[in-house]
Amino acid sequence: MKSFRRTPALALSFAGFLTQLDVTAVIVALPTIGDDLGFGMAAYAWTMDAYSLAFTATLLASGALADRHGRRRALLAGNVLFAAASLACGLAWDGPSLWAARVAQGLGAAFVITGSIALTACAYPDPADRARAFGLAGIVSGAAMAIGPTLGGAVAAWFGWRWIFLANLPFCLMAAWIVPRLVAEERATDSRPLDPVGIALLTLALGAAIETLLAGRTPMHIALGTGATLIFGASFIAQQRRRPQPILDPVLLAQPAMIAVALLLITVSIGYWAALVYLPLFLTTAFGLSTAQAGVAMLAATLPMVFLPPLAGRLATRWGWRALFTCGLMVIAAGDLALALKPTWTMALLGMVVIATGAALVQSQLSGAVVTLAPPAQAGMASALTIVMRQGGFALGIAALGAALGSEQAASAYTLSFLLAAAASGLGAVAALLLLPSDATRP
Repeated sequence: MKSFRRTPALALSFAGFLTQLDVTAVIVALPTIGDDLGFGMAAYAWTMDAYSLAFTATLLASGALADRHGRRRALLAGNVLFAAASLACGLAWDGPSLWAARVAQGLGAAFVITGSIALTACAYPDPADRARAFGLAGIVSGAAMAIGPTLGGAVAAWFGWRWIFLANLPFCLMAAWIVPRLVAEERATDSRPLDPVGIALLTLALGAAIETLLAGRTPMHIALGTGATLIFGASFIAQQRRRPQPILDPVLLAQPAMIAVALLLITVSIGYWAALVYLPLFLTTAFGLSTAQAGVAMLAATLPMVFLPPLAGRLATRWGWRALFTCGLMVIAAGDLALALKPTWTMALLGMVVIATGAALVQSQLSGAVVTLAPPAQAGMASALTIVMRQGGFALGIAALGAALGSEQAASAYTLSFLLAAAASGLGAVAALLLLPSDATRP
C-alpha cells in the first residue's frame, strides 16, 4: 500500500486558508470598521456582500479560465490579486474604497479556491487518496472559519482593524513561494466556454436584490429595485436556456429534490451564515462586550462546525438525508429563536452553540446531496448550483437581516433579524420534509 503524500494537499489547503479565514475574521471587526469609517447598517452589510457577490460571480468563470490557461497559474494569479486587494482594504479611507477592495478580494479568492480544488483532484488520481486530500482541505478550511472571529477580534483590538487585511500579505507571499515548488501545473484537455453575458446578468440580478433590501425606503425605490431584479433574473434564465452549454441550466431545478436542496442551501446561508455576520454587533450591543471578547464568544458559534461534520456523515448513513436535513434546519431555527427572544448571556451562548450544531449537521452533507440527486450528466453543473445558491443566499441573507435590523442599535432591534433567520430555517426544514424523496436520501 503506497503512502499518502500530504505535502501537495497541505500546500493547496494553505493557499485557500486565507480566503476562508478572511470571511469570518472580518465579521468581528465590522463594528470597529463601521465606527472608524462612519458606516450605517447598509454600508455594514455591503462590506460583506461586496466580497460575496464578486466571489459568486467569478467562481462561475474562473473554472473555465483555469482549464484554459492552467490551474496553478490561475491559483497564483488569484493569490496575487488577493494580496493586492488586502493591501487596498488596509489602506481604505471610506466606504466605497473599502467595498471596491473587497470586490477585488472576492475576485482573487474565487481563482484561488477554483485552482486549489482542481489541482487537488488532479494531484490525487486515486479515489481514496483524493478523498483524504479533500478531507484534509476540509479540516483546514473549517479551522480557518472557526478561529477567524477570535483572531480577527484580537487583531482589531490590539493593532487596529486594518491589520486584519495587512496581515494577509506575508502569508500570500509564502503561498506564492510554496505552491510552485510542490504542485505541478495542470490544464484541461477540453476547455469550457466562457459566458460573460450570463455571469453579468446573474450578478446584476443579485446586486439589484441586495440593494433593494438594504436601501429600499420608498415604494418607488422598492418597485424599481424589484422590477430590475425580476428583469435581470428572467433574462438570465432565458439566456441560459438558449445556450448549448449553459453555466447553470434552469431545467436542473425542475425536480422536487433539487428544489429542496436549493432551498436548503439558501436557508442555511440565511439561518446560520448571515446570522453569524450580525452576532458580533449583537454581542457588543446587548452585553457590552469588547471586540476581543466578542471574538472569543464567537467560538461558541463556530467550533461545532469543525468537530461535528464526521457525526453528520454517520447520521446521514443511518437516517438518510431527508431526516438529517429536516432535523438540522429545525435545530438552527431553535437556536435563532433563542437569540431572538431577548436572551440572557447564558441563553445567547446556548443559542450560538445550537445554530452551529444544526449547521454542522447540514452543511457538510449538502454538496454531496446535490451531486448525488442530480442526473449523472449534470453533476458538474449541480456543483455550480451549490456555489450560486450558497453564496447568493449568504449575500441576500446579509441584506435581508440588515434590512430587518434597520438603523437602530438597541439590543431589542435584533429580535426581528433573528426571527427572520429562524423563519428561513423553518422553511428549509419544511422543504426537506416535503420535497426530498424517502428512497433517495442516503449517500
